[in-house]
Amino acid sequence: MSGATTHGGRHRPDRTLRRVAPGVWLGGSPLRLFRLSPGGEALVAELAGPGGPGAVATTPAQQRLLDRLTAAGAAHPVAEAGAGPYTAADVTVVVPVRDRPSGLDGLLGALGPVLAAGGSVVVVDDGSADAAAHGEAAARHGARLVRRGHGHGPGPARNAGAALARTPLLAFVDSDVTVAPGWLEPLLAHFADDGVGIVAPRVRSAPGAGRLAAYERRRSPLDLGPEPARVAPGTRVSYVPAAAMVVRAGALRELGGFDEGLRWGEDVDFVWRAVEAGWRARYEPAAEVAHAARAGWGAWARQRFDYGSSAAELDARHPGVVAPVAVSPWSAAAWAAVAAGRPGIGAAVAAGSAAALVRKLDGVPPAEARRLAVTGHLGAGRQLARAGVRVWWPALLAASLVSRRARRIALACVAATVATTPGPAWVRAVAVADDIAYGAGVWRGVLRRRSARALLPRLPRWP
Repeated sequence: MSGATTHGGRHRPDRTLRRVAPGVWLGGSPLRLFRLSPGGEALVAELAGPGGPGAVATTPAQQRLLDRLTAAGAAHPVAEAGAGPYTAADVTVVVPVRDRPSGLDGLLGALGPVLAAGGSVVVVDDGSADAAAHGEAAARHGARLVRRGHGHGPGPARNAGAALARTPLLAFVDSDVTVAPGWLEPLLAHFADDGVGIVAPRVRSAPGAGRLAAYERRRSPLDLGPEPARVAPGTRVSYVPAAAMVVRAGALRELGGFDEGLRWGEDVDFVWRAVEAGWRARYEPAAEVAHAARAGWGAWARQRFDYGSSAAELDARHPGVVAPVAVSPWSAAAWAAVAAGRPGIGAAVAAGSAAALVRKLDGVPPAEARRLAVTGHLGAGRQLARAGVRVWWPALLAASLVSRRARRIALACVAATVATTPGPAWVRAVAVADDIAYGAGVWRGVLRRRSARALLPRLPRWP
């Protein structure tokens, strides 16, 4: 990759950033400590001021500090429309489609401003039964049409469309997505940083009637929330979906496009390969698009199953990254003792880790260090309980047939998952079904790949 410059505009703090002691700040994803000089602390205090405009670097040293905070996910560049060297004229929008002429027509109408600004739109028809209807929609809106004879999937379709582009930026937008005026400009602003290769908007489920639409509006797997983020494996936002994504054309060429051997998870793989290659990826919820919900509960469950089935293939390409949980060895040992019926030993392990953290975090008040330890252990417990429902449930179910302890663990996992899921009772019940469908897909992929690595926890060094 080439990354000569960084974002020199305003930055705002991540919600995790806070001062824990003089010259010591905590924040980012994963959480880390920053020890700052008086000048650095003044800049970060300005950055984190409540309701303030954020911070702008005025010296190279300040820019290096903001870059460090941004790379850690503790600060985020502010996407100001019109900033940077790119406009819609520098964008080719690639729309993969199959058997969705009505949705395509609506999307192309909304993309009219891109064409009016001098950009281009390429529609890739991936083997639709009614090819003529898709061709008519493309012609009506001035988009270029590419036809493929078979349904190879969205990854190959995106690659085929990208091969025709001559612009420095590519925007991939699925045909079941709708965009509103102004959606593109906040994303383009991030490309003022030469090292940014991918920027994605927030993808919300479109409003609709019925409980399925209401559930998707609350818990769509494509909706990554209202907070901006750096995107990288092991962080709060570990991927962004290609349902809507802007990519630097040079990054796409360098990486060889989307992996055409993946039917599902090809966008996750692409993002992870980009990050591994040194490109930066950003999630920018100031831009928002809408994604159509599935037509019925059967299609919804199949989608979740298909998403889960990609885990083993992704693990084969990115070993260890797809782990269902990432918890410290201390936390794993403490909760394993509790699960084995030895809560006293679990509490002792947790207390020992808290004492070790107090000694390790020199300059941090002991009460704050202990609070971090407790928060970490509780977070690990939530992760483990969710994994019990979401990924490990077939093994827990089999063990529950012969073990009373396994039944208790399974019930505890379900209870913890239900208790920590926001919303009314029906949303919590559907969330459990959501996890079960995803986990069934994970096991299908594991059996097909003949590798259990996608089921194994990751135990990173802590703290």
